[in-house]
Amino acid sequence: MTRLVAGDPFVAAHCGWLVDVVTGTVTPNVTLVFDGDRVADVLAGDAVTPEGPILDLTGCVVTPGLIDLHTHLAGIEESGSYGDLLVESQADDALVGVHNARRTIEAGFTTVRDVGCFRAFTDVSMRKAIDNGWIVGPRMHCAGAYVTCTGGGGEVTGFTPDVGVPDAMRLGVADSVDEVRRAVRRIMAGGADFIKVIATGAVLAPGTNPGAPEFTEDEIRGAVDEAANYGTVVAAHAHGAEGIKLAPRAGVRSIEHGSFADDEALALMADRDTYLVADVWAGDWMEEEGRKKEWPEATMRKVIDTTETQRDAFRRALGLGVRIGFGTDSGIYPHGMNVHQLAKHVELGMTPIAAIRSATLWASECLDNDEVGILEPGRYADLVAIEVDAGIDARSTDAAEVLSDLTQFASQMRHVVKGAALVR
Repeated sequence: MTRLVAGDPFVAAHCGWLVDVVTGTVTPNVTLVFDGDRVADVLAGDAVTPEGPILDLTGCVVTPGLIDLHTHLAGIEESGSYGDLLVESQADDALVGVHNARRTIEAGFTTVRDVGCFRAFTDVSMRKAIDNGWIVGPRMHCAGAYVTCTGGGGEVTGFTPDVGVPDAMRLGVADSVDEVRRAVRRIMAGGADFIKVIATGAVLAPGTNPGAPEFTEDEIRGAVDEAANYGTVVAAHAHGAEGIKLAPRAGVRSIEHGSFADDEALALMADRDTYLVADVWAGDWMEEEGRKKEWPEATMRKVIDTTETQRDAFRRALGLGVRIGFGTDSGIYPHGMNVHQLAKHVELGMTPIAAIRSATLWASECLDNDEVGILEPGRYADLVAIEVDAGIDARSTDAAEVLSDLTQFASQMRHVVKGAALVR
């Protein structure tokens, strides 16, 4: 087990309340017993525990470590210009990523799905460094690079034709079914865990239309089928309704963004068990920062056009029974602010316990990762402890009461534990 602080890992934690994300309930006065970096037992009351350091969380509600399904840990924050990508080296991207990874785990996110970096495999190198204990960060599932069409939403665009773009930024560019399959093979050979396909234009990519499809259904299916040969799945960046519809038909695991999803697209997603991973808080940041930093007007129009339509689609997705996974697009805004989206989920119609589930149980299911997302025997001892309002009855089992105000989640966070070792 990687030790994130000096000293031995904890052998147990006494919890004031434990959130059971499987049943959607909250249980007061629970002891978690650890065996190395795993949960060994979940016991009622202040149970007798093995000798060793015990973490006192009796004034806190404890949830599994949070999962963010849409992050970009490597590289600088979004500046509104892809030109900035060419003045940073791959080493710069990785070293900034070290900072981003620490901020992310200190914010309570012990697992992330990193959905692509412009310089291929920088995220894979970060995953290796975290797994080896060289740097501190969350468990990472890495896309490695984007599969995108020429000039598409995953390309580094906006330059004159005589400006050269490094090969590492074009590794996933593909323009036919066969080229898509070859791109998937290259990316998986580089160490990716899953594949990210850019199915429509992007808000921040110059010259692309978020509402327009950029791959055919056959091309997306080629990525899905080739990924399946490696035992993995495809996440599809898709804003426009038609691009969203193509992706579930082709068999993708998740739709990222879903900004212009109509009811037909959402019904198709519900029917195919396709997850919606919508960064419904990021638009507030982009609009404020974009105006302040004078992003290009064309970019700002796309930001404004997608923000409220995406939130409307999210509300309708809840009503239609679409599976929801928590994903923030961190990197658009400073890393470590991910948790603010929990409150936005509630504002858009989720219950507090459902918002927590979207970032734990449902996110782990989207990842096909049965080692995280739930605090139960055999899974990693990853947890977050949030200080509870002193006015709440210590015997309360009412999840709505104990998790009443997720807007205070970040400020009330007291401890983050990864594999029974204290991070914060």
